[in-house]
Amino acid sequence: MANPRVARVAEQIQQIVARMIDEKLRDPRLGMVTITDVRVTGDLQQATVFYTVYGSEQDLRNTGKALESAKGRIRSQVGQQLGLRLTPSLTFMPDALPETARTIEDALVAAKFHDEQVRKLAANAKPVGEADPYRKPREVIVEEIVELD
Repeated sequence: MANPRVARVAEQIQQIVARMIDEKLRDPRLGMVTITDVRVTGDLQQATVFYTVYGSEQDLRNTGKALESAKGRIRSQVGQQLGLRLTPSLTFMPDALPETARTIEDALVAAKFHDEQVRKLAANAKPVGEADPYRKPREVIVEEIVELD
């Protein structure tokens, strides 16, 4: 199980970075950014901040450039608010969540299409063997034995 302190620090970094982007950064390149996750190493030296941007690929690239240019300000704010001896270095990574969701949506559409095809084929299908393919117990014929005296 992960260290609870690391998880708590990651959650605090996520809140600090999100608040900083929302309130203090005034870069026109920033789009509608959402901080989706923060992963911190066990020694609290490195923090990877995952983000998504609402909009096009160009908006994503511009936001990445804006975050990289403001990395020093964000890191100093994180250091002040966390109160740790060493402030973790920050790395900003675009989150693959939207692409993964799009892939899952495409897979669901393909599965639905194949299900419809199978349903159409099954509508006119007839069994290959007998109508009732299950084995049934054989009837045992019991003959009466008549004794002659």
